[in-house]
Amino acid sequence: MEVICQSCQGKLKIADDKLPAGKTAAVKCPRCQSRISVTRPEEKDKAAEDALEDLFDFSDGEGDGYDAAEKPFDFIEDEGKTALVCESDGLIRDKIKPTLETLEYHISEVPNSREALKKMRYHTYDVILLNEYFDTRDPDANAVLIYLERMAMETRRNIFVILLTTRFRTMDHMLAFQKSVNMIVNLRNIDDFDKILQRGLADYGLFYKIFKETLTQ
Repeated sequence: MEVICQSCQGKLKIADDKLPAGKTAAVKCPRCQSRISVTRPEEKDKAAEDALEDLFDFSDGEGDGYDAAEKPFDFIEDEGKTALVCESDGLIRDKIKPTLETLEYHISEVPNSREALKKMRYHTYDVILLNEYFDTRDPDANAVLIYLERMAMETRRNIFVILLTTRFRTMDHMLAFQKSVNMIVNLRNIDDFDKILQRGLADYGLFYKIFKETLTQ
């Protein structure tokens, strides 16, 4: 890593292995002895980055011909509400799906982040339920969550994202804001998912009501 001293514009090189990722260290400039704060960027999970790259490349080296299996929007109803479930645990899915069905959502389930990103490429879901450990060992490098964080706001504001977690408390609004999601649901409270979801959707509707009314005028 090359660092430039802001005082004398001198350059010095620091080995990456001398600095822990995501941490800040103070070093002295060898020329003017000024203190320099150096931060090594935190490295993302390579699997997450690869999954994001796959979002734009589904050919798999088999040519560019039409493949219905690669066009998930073909099988999503044009009318009605849609929900994408990114949860590997079948028991948790069984607790989630009845509530979504009662609220008349058309449900799509995916086995991994690549399939989730593929579907999101072709369709904007009304609701996305995402387990923070879905297809990753590092919840802070979740490929689906990274994709949602990078999404254009005019699209993102139309998606209600629920983060399923064992680390954070349900309905923690400040943490939801920090994680760029609309609502957090701790899996300890999954038996009350119907009440939690309806409360969250009601708050979401009220929050954007005036904004959406302004857009239609």
